[in-house]
Amino acid sequence: MSKFKKLYRDFFGLNEISSAQAKELDSILPGLTDKIKNFGAAAKEAGITGDTNETIEEAQLINNLTDYNGHVMYRLRDPQEANAVAKEIQTWTTKKGFTIISHKKSSSGLTGYFYFRLGEDPGTESQKIQGYFAQLPELSRFAFQAPRSRRKPPARRMPPKRKI
Repeated sequence: MSKFKKLYRDFFGLNEISSAQAKELDSILPGLTDKIKNFGAAAKEAGITGDTNETIEEAQLINNLTDYNGHVMYRLRDPQEANAVAKEIQTWTTKKGFTIISHKKSSSGLTGYFYFRLGEDPGTESQKIQGYFAQLPELSRFAFQAPRSRRKPPARRMPPKRKI
């Protein structure tokens, strides 16, 4: 037995079947060994490439690590998952030691906002948060920014005209 076969056998627990065992299998299921030998060709003919890993789009990174000041806004692909995603984020952040000061969702559920208390090292916190949010398949994008206020700024009053 070669050194590599022994290594694979010991590590993965692979066992080769003997010719007697192959004949026994062939007697139980006729033509099985031929089908196994021709499996690669049959798979190519059927259009099976063996690549079953579908690529999942990651959330777009619209921010820099230095932009983090506790505010994280995110946008979901499907608004029906808003509650589940928010609960998942809350669970992860409390497990990692973050303190959530505020959490808001839009009325449509499409966007959400978390405000975390800044800790001792905002740089590593931003890396952890960015890594976690980027790998969530439910998010289409997120950014380290506070939500904009919908209120209009107060109208500027002109000072009264002076009479000369």
